[in-house]
Amino acid sequence: MAPTPPAEPDDSPDAYVGLEAGRAERLARERGWPTVRALPPGAIITMEYRVGRLNFEVKGGLVARAWKG
Repeated sequence: MAPTPPAEPDDSPDAYVGLEAGRAERLARERGWPTVRALPPGAIITMEYRVGRLNFEVKGGLVARAWKG
């Protein structure tokens, strides 16, 4: 039997766009995201999907884009 991956919070990444990065990270953790990753624009990242991870692209201290995985 294959293991069941942990569930992700029922939360839209779009809700974080425009928030100050530190506030967005705290809010995401309060809402149940075990891993929150803040990245500068154009950062080179691996493309593997990780259940339970929320990514933020941060420009000028604000979340410009957010996505799961």
